[in-house]
Amino acid sequence: MNQQIYWHTTVKMPDDSNPSTGSGRRLTPIPEKVDVAVIGGGYTGLSAARTLAKHNTNVVVLEAETMGWGASSRNGGMTLTGLKVSMQTVIRKYGRDLAKELFQASIDSVNTVEQIVKEENIDCGFARTGHLLAANKPKHYEALKDEVDFMAKEFNHQVHLVSPKDLQSEIGSNVYHGALVDDVSAGVNPAQFVAGLAGAAEKAGAMLCARARVTKLGRSQNRFLIETERGSLTAESVFVATSGYTGNVTKNLQRKIIPIGSFIIATEKLTDELAHELSPKNRMIFDYKHYLNYFRLWDNRMIFGGRAAFFPENENTIAQSGEILRREMIQVYPQLKDVKVDFVWGGTLDFAFDMMTHVGELDGIHYALGYAGHGVAMGTHLGKTVAKAMLNGNIKEHPFAKFDFPNAPLGLYDGRPWFLPLAGAWHKILDWFE
Repeated sequence: MNQQIYWHTTVKMPDDSNPSTGSGRRLTPIPEKVDVAVIGGGYTGLSAARTLAKHNTNVVVLEAETMGWGASSRNGGMTLTGLKVSMQTVIRKYGRDLAKELFQASIDSVNTVEQIVKEENIDCGFARTGHLLAANKPKHYEALKDEVDFMAKEFNHQVHLVSPKDLQSEIGSNVYHGALVDDVSAGVNPAQFVAGLAGAAEKAGAMLCARARVTKLGRSQNRFLIETERGSLTAESVFVATSGYTGNVTKNLQRKIIPIGSFIIATEKLTDELAHELSPKNRMIFDYKHYLNYFRLWDNRMIFGGRAAFFPENENTIAQSGEILRREMIQVYPQLKDVKVDFVWGGTLDFAFDMMTHVGELDGIHYALGYAGHGVAMGTHLGKTVAKAMLNGNIKEHPFAKFDFPNAPLGLYDGRPWFLPLAGAWHKILDWFE
């Protein structure tokens, strides 16, 4: 398996020469003074920059690597409704009114991606093929029956069941015990989308500064003082959009986020017949497990991902995860036992301790963090909506700002996730018991 991000072979990614187009110009210089500095050049940061620039705001995106370098171009491209936490849990914790706002935001997030793709003419294969939640056990399927009625009653959102006997119409596998389909979800090529988003932000007037890792962030009177590896600047406002790569510069936010590795393999191209057999409707598929797998087709390749190792990506975790994921894939699809795996790669996701997404202002700094694997749609949407809240001065009215952003229990966390092996083992134990 090549340790290479497959998506990067499908598009000209932004490079060091030019943040959005890679056309050979020099790196964009660091400006001396801006209205808003956005830290992080993924979906959230680029979407925010595009929105702010369209409102005549002088905005710069400061990215440690190159635009779209992180999880934004490494994920499965699943553009999903819902949150990581079940909506039944959300209602219990936050009440019906806020739960409805939060769920509506997830619907709006898919619409936001679709709107940007159309407005900016981004060729990224956006398609509302829906998602399929597959039941690993018969008891999971029983729970999904309740979910259909619950979503219709509480959110007026229609999802439908696929019985075990009808499952071949959705997935060419015998390991599952029925499934639930949500037709509103979509899929994209994530690298093509984030590259297009970078171009759209730059076209709107945002300055995109690659290789501009922020090394220090302070405040003097009413302005922020920002030092980067390529120079310093001041800004009236700062928006942190660093997700799983949140670091020491924003220590109080880093302590609230757990960076978790997610890994993906991509097979060689399959025949049309085999691809159709595996996923007749090209759904975004994921299973019911705590230690979940997620998979879909792109260009007749099976893209198969999961939490094969909880630690963020490095050469060892990627290699080990590739073997684990291949075994998992063959368990689901024995038809692929002789198919070559061409690519394996990893990315780092951001999980909050309550598994919820969070928006707000801390130490005067705005943020949107904790996507827990729902960042394609939600990151893009929150980039836009938090940018508008910054312009209007009403961040506290944002749905994802209406509940607390917790620290680690007992304060036993400084941003270095020493407990990830324990968390991974615990999820496996839960799956074993279930």
